[in-house]
Amino acid sequence: MKSRSDDLHCLLSVVDSGSFSSAAEQLDVSVTRVSRAVSRLEQSLNTTLLNRTTRKVGLTEEGRLFVARVRDGLASLEEAEEQLAIRKQRPAGRLRVDAANPFLLHQIVPHVREFRAAYPHIELELTASDQIVDLLERRIDVAIRIGSLEDSTLHAKALGRSPLSVVASPEYLKRRGGCDSPESLAGHDTIGFTAPEALNVWHFGEGIRIRPTVRASSGEAVRQLCLGGNGLAYLSRFMIDKDLERGDLVELMGDQLVRPNPRELVNAVYYRNTTLSARIQVFLDFFSARWKSL
Repeated sequence: MKSRSDDLHCLLSVVDSGSFSSAAEQLDVSVTRVSRAVSRLEQSLNTTLLNRTTRKVGLTEEGRLFVARVRDGLASLEEAEEQLAIRKQRPAGRLRVDAANPFLLHQIVPHVREFRAAYPHIELELTASDQIVDLLERRIDVAIRIGSLEDSTLHAKALGRSPLSVVASPEYLKRRGGCDSPESLAGHDTIGFTAPEALNVWHFGEGIRIRPTVRASSGEAVRQLCLGGNGLAYLSRFMIDKDLERGDLVELMGDQLVRPNPRELVNAVYYRNTTLSARIQVFLDFFSARWKSL
């Protein structure tokens, strides 16, 4: 084999990140090392794989074809290594998990220590994205998605539902008065999202689109704003259950909301389907057992 796997990983990092410097930072190596790795590949293949300009790096046509096969080849190699680990009952390797920041903080992080104790050979890498990300480009193995799925290329495992509730802090309600009907929302401050706008539809009847007094890009930021007495918010129970138990937040008009609704769906999504990665499988099995309250 002319190409070394380390050099191939360097090439993929350059392609995915868009530059040699970003790839070096991602791999925690020097830019010179990444550049030499790509040069070795081009010399061994006698082919130019990348078009280099002062502003960006792009694939040549030969590079595009080569990278596509490299991804498949490395995935097959990784799968073969996983199968050996399965035979030894020891799933191993890096597992990249992506989820919205609130879900990551409230539903994954609290269980990481126990997961690591059960599967010490899995290198868990967690990323928080409140927007939909490209799993392939970001090299994400499994992502937790809340709401209806639109990408038909993904395989999904339903994890359950997390009901949405309209909530406010006791301090806000004392200051501004109660809210006992959807019609009375107009007289209150509301906390919503910067994007997408669909998150600002509250499920009363056919849906009410609120005009937020304050907007935030993260569900966790919306929660903190609500705890701080800035207005009413519409949030998933997985992130506010403890707030409700402690009395830090109060649920409003729960019997008037339409349930279930598509925004309550929680799925794990991934690309592989036929031979599911052992790392993904044990992750889903482990956390699904702890998410029964969803």
